Amino acid sequence: MNKTPLIVTVAPNGAYKTKEQHPQVPLTAVELAQTAKQCLDAGAAMIHMHIRKADGSHLLDAHGYKEATQAVRKAVGHELVVQITSEAAQVYTPHVQMQVVRDTQPEAVSIGLREIVRPEVPEADVADFFSWLARNQVMTQVILYDAADVQTWQDLRARDVIGEAPWFLLFVLGRYSAGQVSAPTDLLPFLQVHDNAYPWAMCAFGPQEHACATAAAALGGHVRVGFENNLYLKSGKLAPDNAALVRQVAEAAECLVQPLATADQVRQLFTV
Repeated sequence: MNKTPLIVTVAPNGAYKTKEQHPQVPLTAVELAQTAKQCLDAGAAMIHMHIRKADGSHLLDAHGYKEATQAVRKAVGHELVVQITSEAAQVYTPHVQMQVVRDTQPEAVSIGLREIVRPEVPEADVADFFSWLARNQVMTQVILYDAADVQTWQDLRARDVIGEAPWFLLFVLGRYSAGQVSAPTDLLPFLQVHDNAYPWAMCAFGPQEHACATAAAALGGHVRVGFENNLYLKSGKLAPDNAALVRQVAEAAECLVQPLATADQVRQLFTV
């Protein structure tokens, strides 16, 4: 059994989910703060946070991130790690994405590797950005969508384009599967090529999210769940809120006799 504390991250809104899809999708700073408190109480140690424009569309903006972070901190103090996203969502260019992160100077950030490592981005710019993240001790989760992404990441590391730091990997299961629905077996291609140099977590799409999370926990990984990618409980019923999805993972961890990580334990793991 795995005794390493399990890091449970909640991704409560994403770039696209709407109130029409579920009334409990948090879109404002106030709603994010309320969701953060509920998910902390359910067992989360980290919140993966998107912010939105007034019309509900995706936004990357330093001022907006700082405002939302302040609201979450008011609700939960430092009992959750606050992770912002740099997701392009087909709107932002790589250099804008990187600049927003620099301007925000967040505690933690997620970076989609294939959104930054692009033909129009000089490799020196990629190196400089990751070096900046490391120097400023921004807890960085690198998002990888398939085994080829894992190999690209390992190649960049081997060539020292991306230097040493306490990086955190996120394996996205089922991003390119039929109907974008994940299954626990989607973990296998990632694990076959992963060199175990850094801790990893997974996120999954659709109603098997909980099964994927449980498999990841049993195999030594960490988990990210929430309305960003899934609205359903393991029973197939619509989840009442994000906290219900977190609570299911906490119950699975108890079955695995695995403690849940606190925010401070996450900080210790990913801070030099």
